[in-house]
Amino acid sequence: MPEMPAMARALAVSLPSRILARRVVLPWILGGERPTGEGIEIGAGSGAMSAALLAVSPTLRIVATDYDTDMVHTARRALAPADDRASVERVDAAELPFADCRFDFVLSAAMLHHVVAWEKALAEAIRVLRPGGRLIGYDLLDTAPIRLMHFGHAHDTRMLRAGQLESELARLQVANVRTRTALRGLVVKFAATKVPE
Repeated sequence: MPEMPAMARALAVSLPSRILARRVVLPWILGGERPTGEGIEIGAGSGAMSAALLAVSPTLRIVATDYDTDMVHTARRALAPADDRASVERVDAAELPFADCRFDFVLSAAMLHHVVAWEKALAEAIRVLRPGGRLIGYDLLDTAPIRLMHFGHAHDTRMLRAGQLESELARLQVANVRTRTALRGLVVKFAATKVPE
């Protein structure tokens, strides 16, 4: 899995980006859901989403993960005030080092396209969910404006095309799948519940 490009890293740690994540993006992703128990954020970047989740739920525990070493350090700083309820680990989303059925929810915020084998990362997210646990997130769709945003990046990205996410979720052990495009088809928001085998 490639590390985050420098420009994307700078944007992710900027104050406007963190405020936008906390006040706009996270509430939109959650859509009124209130995660409980222990969760994992895959591709946590700066840790802004995990920090925002912890702020709204005093009983929540979260493991924030990212592959990029610099982002892991940044997320550790962001989550330090809640270190009794949060940990940060450097992991590959396509090979999560956690037991099956460990987490009550998985948050994935615009990170799947950074994983060349995003289908494997999605399957790993479902594997670590307990039955009844929720996968919640969004990602960028393969459109001309999104490709232009990523033009010239020195790392591999693999954008999701319309319908691919739904097809992949249909192969996994989930139900109550909801997907919705937004921002004129630039992004897709998704949620699913893991079902028992």
